[in-house]
Amino acid sequence: MTPLTGIPSPPLEWASFEVGPLTVHLYALFIVAGMILAVLWTDRRLTARGGEKWITVDFAIWAVLLGLLGARLYHVFTHPADYFFEGANFWRIFFIWEGGNAIIGSLIGGAIGIFIASRMTGIRMLAFSDALIPGLLLAQAVGRLGNYFNHELYGWPTDLPWGLQIEASNPAFPVGLPEGTLFHPTFLYEMLWNLAGIALIVLLERMFRWRTGKTLAAYLIWYGTGRMWIESIRVDYSEVILGMRSNVFGALCLVIVGVALFIYVSRLPVSQLSTSIYLPGRDPESEAARAAETAQGAEADELDGDDEPDGDDELDADGSELDADEETSAQSSVHDEETSEAKPNSGAAENTPDESEEVSTSSKN
Repeated sequence: MTPLTGIPSPPLEWASFEVGPLTVHLYALFIVAGMILAVLWTDRRLTARGGEKWITVDFAIWAVLLGLLGARLYHVFTHPADYFFEGANFWRIFFIWEGGNAIIGSLIGGAIGIFIASRMTGIRMLAFSDALIPGLLLAQAVGRLGNYFNHELYGWPTDLPWGLQIEASNPAFPVGLPEGTLFHPTFLYEMLWNLAGIALIVLLERMFRWRTGKTLAAYLIWYGTGRMWIESIRVDYSEVILGMRSNVFGALCLVIVGVALFIYVSRLPVSQLSTSIYLPGRDPESEAARAAETAQGAEADELDGDDEPDGDDELDADGSELDADEETSAQSSVHDEETSEAKPNSGAAENTPDESEEVSTSSKN
């Protein structure tokens, strides 16, 4: 047996622990810790560029949920032999705490989540992505510690002094190799690659004042290049696409997209490079002005409604007027009748001039 040297793997018992009825997996804790660090750093960068405080949380909700879903599904469908076989437990597809979450899949799902959040918040997708990149690389570096505790994501056999110790009973241990064989710690290579990427990208961003997608493009190129050579030396099974491991093919696609994005953004005229991180008309000032205008319109409509007479009141008013007219008409009719009756009596009492003369002559006789 070859004596063990190199980097020892932690006991598998450390991969999880019990808290009451719950089982807590270190892999999940490292992922959550990486997410928290990414949110804090991204929010600080976005706020410095004019964003609202904690608007990053709105993006995180969508990006994390769809990112986890994409990461798991990408891993499952690029390692079908591990999940689709006779007697397999279908629900293991969703056991993310067992490891097996492809970063490339999380980038695809996360991008969809960022797009949705961008439409909801009014912040440009590329502007948010640029602010996210350093925090994203940090989250990916922290998350790789979970692979270390799960005894996964290691590469070819090696005799280098930093070779990783892996027990021969490991499911991914190559058949035919002697116990005590050391392997490339590819999880560690990716951690260091990501940390180096943070330093390089932040430096270039400050030197050249990158905006509007160039930071994102640099990340895709840097991360994709690193994953291509790291994935090429892994020993675990993977589907093959165009003669390449599926993750190598995915990483190559990242590089191509990154190069195309960098060229596209570099050729945009200055007039199309907005200094605002918000979409046109979606900044807080415009949103506040629009809300105030809407409130004023609603208040004006309410005042107009108060000035208009109520329909029932109109009927009541008309009814009252009609009653008064009827009463006046009735009184007038009574008065006319009384006048008519009074006129004959007064006519009988009065004498005409001839009648008066006759009465006078009769009296003399």
